[in-house]
Amino acid sequence: MNMQELALNKEFGGLITRLIRRENLDRDEANKAFEHILNDDVTAMHQGAFLAALTAKGETAHEVAGSWEAIYELDTNKVSLNGSNPVVENSGTGMDTFKTFNISTAASIIAASGGIRMARHGARAITSRCGTVDLAEALGVDVECHVDVVAKSIETAGLGLFNGMSPLIHPMALGRILSQISFGSTLNIAASLANPVMPDRAVRGVYAKEMILPVVEVMKAIGFKRALVLHGGINRSDKGMDEASVCGTTWCAELMENGDISQFQFLPGDFSLECHDPVDLAPEVDIINEPARFVALIRGREKGARYDAAILNAALIFYVAGKVDTIAAGIEAAAKALDGNGAFETLENWVSSQNSEPEQGLKKLDTLL
Repeated sequence: MNMQELALNKEFGGLITRLIRRENLDRDEANKAFEHILNDDVTAMHQGAFLAALTAKGETAHEVAGSWEAIYELDTNKVSLNGSNPVVENSGTGMDTFKTFNISTAASIIAASGGIRMARHGARAITSRCGTVDLAEALGVDVECHVDVVAKSIETAGLGLFNGMSPLIHPMALGRILSQISFGSTLNIAASLANPVMPDRAVRGVYAKEMILPVVEVMKAIGFKRALVLHGGINRSDKGMDEASVCGTTWCAELMENGDISQFQFLPGDFSLECHDPVDLAPEVDIINEPARFVALIRGREKGARYDAAILNAALIFYVAGKVDTIAAGIEAAAKALDGNGAFETLENWVSSQNSEPEQGLKKLDTLL
């Protein structure tokens, strides 16, 4: 290591020391720090220590915005979509304390079947059994494709998924970093916001209630027009999920088009939904069985907790997209889509559209029926 590298590591160590002392960084400092991480300018030990210290301190809106800016500008292959219809993203941060089946993917398929263009940006499992990318791959979707293929899928099937750990999407560093850590970090928030098409509407789940306001403030700062940021609770438990909950209270912050932010909360019963046992939302222990059960849900063959969770979370997308005026109306629209064949047709179109070998993808999906 030469003198310049030693000096940079010492300077970077000073930032880590400040975080350990629970001092906040401003947006420019966070931006610069993440530039060093993405460029691999400092040692892997310093990179891991920085991410751990920042997570332990608790990220501010300025710190998340600065890290997002570095990721989006330096390490994101960008692409534009044709058409003027709103584009919506729904995803969770991960790192939540209760792991559910992939509710956000079910909700996105239902919303797409209702005419909403969904531009998703997810990752393989880091702290869960089956991540968004893992499930999509099991369904037959090509998750190792260029941004242009995903954009075409959004335009033709109404749904596409950018693999946040693929070098075809983030060519510089995200895959390298995420594949080497097994704990959640600021990257779960900042990197998930670095969507190659930068939708201006989103439903985003976070791992803790205290992250709701910082994340919605970040989304406002980086250009979102409408957003719901939420955290779902479980009755008589200190655990929670990065989804709207059918097991207890869901806490929300809503960003309106005029820039105002309001906070509210709701229970499943507010929308005539049952409050379910969280065990019924857990993924299959054997992840080989999970994709088949997921397809059964999309075909309208499974009711109960999974059904209610899917339509509730899809309802929030209908609401943010402006398709309905209330969440209750969104639940009606989502149930209609799931009870018919529209959701499964959308899944088939997605597998066919986001694929270098459509026939092979559809054959893989067919084995799950």
